[in-house]
Amino acid sequence: MDDQTRTELEAAAFRRLVAHLQARTDVQNIDLMNLAGFCRNCLSKWYRAAAEERGVEISDAAAREQIYGMPYDEWKALHQREATAEQQAAFQQANTH
Repeated sequence: MDDQTRTELEAAAFRRLVAHLQARTDVQNIDLMNLAGFCRNCLSKWYRAAAEERGVEISDAAAREQIYGMPYDEWKALHQREATAEQQAAFQQANTH
């Protein structure tokens, strides 16, 4: 496979992942962190870093909007719930090792 095709496939898979996460607003970031070690915020940071590596300036807010599909504060107001004690404990345990 040539590099251009690989890049196009990777980009398509990334767009599908982002669309999936935008549709699955029931899945909280803490759930993603506890199960996979990354969340929507991580993706937005990786997106911004990739832009900066290519000389493209993008703010944290703009990068988050690309991942969340709306301004972050709006997403939080509509979809984010308080983390349960169990979720917080799992997060703490995963991040102390």
